[in-house]
Amino acid sequence: MIGLGAGRPDQVVAVGAHCDDIAIGAGGTLLTLCMARPGVRVDALVLSGGGGEREQEERAALAAFCPGADLRLTVLKLPDGRMPAHWEEAKAAVEELRERTEPDLVLAPRTEDAHQDHRGLAKLMTTAFRDHLVLRYEIVKWDGDLGRPTAYQPLSEDVAERKVRLLQEHYPSQRHRPWYDREAFLGLARIRGIECHARYAEAFDVAKLTLNLGG
Repeated sequence: MIGLGAGRPDQVVAVGAHCDDIAIGAGGTLLTLCMARPGVRVDALVLSGGGGEREQEERAALAAFCPGADLRLTVLKLPDGRMPAHWEEAKAAVEELRERTEPDLVLAPRTEDAHQDHRGLAKLMTTAFRDHLVLRYEIVKWDGDLGRPTAYQPLSEDVAERKVRLLQEHYPSQRHRPWYDREAFLGLARIRGIECHARYAEAFDVAKLTLNLGG
């Protein structure tokens, strides 16, 4: 498996359309990164769920997924499933995030995601973060929209198990969903691990990157 290092990021941006998107799509990657680099700054933006139970869940969850990090989380109140109708508000939030951050790494949804909120946010990200490494995470769902990823973050067995435990622990409002269970999360991580010669992994699409083969 070909490995290309992205250095040791000091600043990370993570965005989600809904509370739990970041944790589902990139929770293991955040755990791996934050445990390896204490004090890393993580600027997180979530477009919906603000002001209620979902925001409380998200704040507790991301604190657990970013141990030792300088976490700065904003949770907005855009209506779930209506992001296209609130495009200006979403765009303004992304642009404000860009103005106050200069990240080494951006974690965002996939542009091919079947959910219109995820897809809309994904398209906004590369209009604001044009010269950054953007890794686009995947979220398993009923739509069956998983693709063929191009980048992988291997996860240790401990991190993979911890991710699943934290998802169950911190998002009780989602436990009723038929797909929200240990088998789904760990099963996808196992499949992505097989694809990159690891036990477990999270997978991403890469928006664009440049190489420095000359040193």
